[in-house]
Amino acid sequence: MILTLVLALMVIAGIFLLLYSAVALVQKRSFFGSAPPDIRAVIQDKPERFRGQHLLGWGLLVFSMAVIAAAFVIGVWDGVKNGFGFWKYFARLLAVLYLYKIWDMTFLDWFLLTKTRFFQRYYPEADGCESFEKVGFNRKSQMTKLIVFPFVSAAVAGILVLIFR
Repeated sequence: MILTLVLALMVIAGIFLLLYSAVALVQKRSFFGSAPPDIRAVIQDKPERFRGQHLLGWGLLVFSMAVIAAAFVIGVWDGVKNGFGFWKYFARLLAVLYLYKIWDMTFLDWFLLTKTRFFQRYYPEADGCESFEKVGFNRKSQMTKLIVFPFVSAAVAGILVLIFR
């Protein structure tokens, strides 16, 4: 169970670094396709604030994805080592996904985006957009993910059992 919590923290750290890299360093408008329409309408690509900013951002994006992938690989490797069956893989995957999603909805969506003005720091043109005041601007997407996670966890657990048994 401790390893599952560590894996969830790895995924959370990877997602946070990915978000920071995209918003603060890469600053490409195309990354914000899931942003609310009023925010998407005003944000623009940004020039580098310092030499190598975009390159650093892309490097951190790749690193953040590697951290997320490493969490998956470590979880699978530990499962193989400890003889996990379907239900143990399923429980681990579901726990990691739900812990991440709880963090995403409370910290990213509620705190970071609506309370800290993090996004407006890097995109001042988005200041005043209504969506920053609305908690749950992406409620439908979040609920869809919460419903889909058990099915994804079951499918991946089934594939892992087929491959490693």
